[in-house]
Amino acid sequence: MPNILDMELGKTAHVVINKLCKIKPGESVLITLDGPQEFRIAEEIAKAAQAADAKVMVAWHSTPPGYGKVGDPYLPDPLKVSIPNTDVWIELNNQWLLYSTPWDIAMKPAAEGKGRVRYLFLGGLNADQIVRCVGKIDIDTQAKFQDMLVDMTQKGRKMRITTPAGTDVSFENGPTRYVTNELFADKPGPHFLLGQIGWAPIEESINGTIVYDGSYSGGGEADLGVLKNPIKVTVKEGKAIDFAGGIEAEAVKRWLQKLNDPNMYLAAHVCYGFNPGARLSGLCTEDERVWGSTEWGFGHQGPMFRAKNITAVSHADGICLNSSVWIDGQQIMDKGKVVHPELAKLAKKLGKE
Repeated sequence: MPNILDMELGKTAHVVINKLCKIKPGESVLITLDGPQEFRIAEEIAKAAQAADAKVMVAWHSTPPGYGKVGDPYLPDPLKVSIPNTDVWIELNNQWLLYSTPWDIAMKPAAEGKGRVRYLFLGGLNADQIVRCVGKIDIDTQAKFQDMLVDMTQKGRKMRITTPAGTDVSFENGPTRYVTNELFADKPGPHFLLGQIGWAPIEESINGTIVYDGSYSGGGEADLGVLKNPIKVTVKEGKAIDFAGGIEAEAVKRWLQKLNDPNMYLAAHVCYGFNPGARLSGLCTEDERVWGSTEWGFGHQGPMFRAKNITAVSHADGICLNSSVWIDGQQIMDKGKVVHPELAKLAKKLGKE
């Protein structure tokens, strides 16, 4: 019996395998997912990979209680071995393997130009979400938009971000730091759902207030989803020194105290959200890409940023909606709307006025 969105999901799987991952005949493809994840997504992607003459394995495994290294003791040994020994790894997990020890082992060589694994993170997406955020996107126009904004950000030095909810944070970019362009997963290293651009500012230069008013994902009891009350984070020289905002902020403070890792308070990265199909849902994978948002991550810092490589037991991400952004004094976004003339033309073509 057909399921809802079956045909759309088939097309989306084709886009993942052939347009994003650019699978070659004979390559090994590992697809991972845990108990809460919708299995038919893995099934459709596996079929598309098989049709591309790849060697395919789907690893359906038990769910760890948290992500990052919190989950390490709960991962099956065969999974730990498989992850660094494949050409392409597509992660669908609801409780992410991102920033776990097997992830580190697979990803670190890529930062040195020696990597094998092309990793695409699509964690937790259901059929509707992956169809909206991948299958229905004009990939060519999206690539032009992201390439232009990545170039502008890479060249920028002084930045400021504000939001109507109260975010007002300034920082500096380092000339040797890498700005990730999340779209294609055709080179070794970490890649994520399209529509996100991320980088690690010079950590000590990050000062001000970050107000999460979209959603918050911290793993475990700090996986808060869509926020009823904003979380106000005061940041001084790249370190979170205060959390305010009601029961959600208290939950974050308790979780951080439980993890007992001072590096969890360190700012790891900032990102733009620009996926035309993304909606605020409570799933960080989608929420980070809500059009016109910015996202701040704290804790473990991936090697792809070519920054300090902060190591921490886990990672946390929060979403700031309707962001205004200035790069070296030039305004790029105003309350979530793209105002840079050339970028605005591409945004309109993507359905975002």
